[in-house]
Amino acid sequence: MTRQLHLNLFLHDTGHHEASWRLPESDPYANLSLEAHQRLARIAEDARFDSVFLADSPVLWSDPGRRPSGKLEPTLLLAALIGSTSRIGLIATASTSYNEPFNLARRFASLDHLSGGRAGWNVVTTAGDAAARNFGLDDQPLHADRYRRADEFLDVATKLWDSWADDAIVADKHAGVHAVADRVRAIDHRGDWFRAIDHRGDWFRVDGPLNLPRSPQAWPLLVQAGSSEDGKEFAAKWAEAVFTAQPTLAESRAFYADLKRRAAAAGRDPDHVVILPGIVPIIGDTEAEARELDAELERLIAPQYALATLAQTLRVPPEALDLDRPLPPDLPSEDEIEGAKSRRTLIVDWARRDNLTVRQLIGRLGGGRGHRTFTGTAVQVADTIEEYFTTGAADGFNIMPAVLPSGIEAFAAKVVPILQERGLFRTEYTGRTLRDHYGLPRPAGRLALTGGPR
Repeated sequence: MTRQLHLNLFLHDTGHHEASWRLPESDPYANLSLEAHQRLARIAEDARFDSVFLADSPVLWSDPGRRPSGKLEPTLLLAALIGSTSRIGLIATASTSYNEPFNLARRFASLDHLSGGRAGWNVVTTAGDAAARNFGLDDQPLHADRYRRADEFLDVATKLWDSWADDAIVADKHAGVHAVADRVRAIDHRGDWFRAIDHRGDWFRVDGPLNLPRSPQAWPLLVQAGSSEDGKEFAAKWAEAVFTAQPTLAESRAFYADLKRRAAAAGRDPDHVVILPGIVPIIGDTEAEARELDAELERLIAPQYALATLAQTLRVPPEALDLDRPLPPDLPSEDEIEGAKSRRTLIVDWARRDNLTVRQLIGRLGGGRGHRTFTGTAVQVADTIEEYFTTGAADGFNIMPAVLPSGIEAFAAKVVPILQERGLFRTEYTGRTLRDHYGLPRPAGRLALTGGPR
């Protein structure tokens, strides 16, 4: 087969199941351990994964009593992982709502230089009033405004990455010229400092150029994860890989077709948008063994924490939810909330479709927060992945083990060899950069070879 799967490992302390930290073998301090992250990245690299990924938010995640909630700053952690890996891609989350383009463009270009072209940026707009209050705001900006700002943010960042021509550095010792001056250009981006007055929607004023030359990939791989209407339009314009939560095969197929269509409508090659739904595999040597682990994890869920988090997502008070009854009929609609719109709709649709009680819904969300959870043998997991890949539902998967490190150890040792035997996944890396792994082109840049802006 010429088309092959792409696999990303989503690193998440003791695992994606919220009760994973309570298992006897789990290290409840793994979220703060460089050694733990190095071990996971090396397991994924040995299995020839395309990349590893760190999520992030500029706010404390959930109740700190619920599970390990401290988060190391992801670009710093990935910088520390560069030396302990050599081929695997390294993707970090950073917000366009609470950063500035120059700083993030420089940070990700630095990661790309230091890693030899293995950096990726998961671009998020950051929902929630709690995050806004950490940056001097009373509440979060409107959903549409966050995406408009993100669009301009990416416009500025990509201009900065392109502000050096590929051939700007000549390092001519004899002539005493390190870089050709006219191959490094200011970007002169002029946004409107008074957006609140004239409502033009421009956020930034940046002169440039970037104080770093073009990196091995030119731009880090651009990743996106929002599935709202605004999120899908943003992905169609900018994203090169998309992480998405789709709990069923039918929903995955519909999302896949819709996003590929939007990318084509935006004038892009749909094959240059790699779609990776999340899957939470719980693997056993037998189905019974896998289901036993699944049941043990569900028993360890603390419902008081899970109920509060669900209520926050649905924008209702916790007392409005009865553990042993279905969701109430009069929930706020997606249009009435400003944060995590697509995740809210996914959860509500799931609960309504399967007629779940709140307790049952909490049990399902405990494993994957709305991502597909699959419990079974390695062959059954491989069969599911192949079905999604060959029937227009995915270009690969965002692997989210319920328990770490045992979940990725099992996946690497038992599932990956099956996928390789079926010709679905690489046995060796064939490229050096993250773009090579994903089969994506290197951006040509805005400075033409003759020296002028294009």
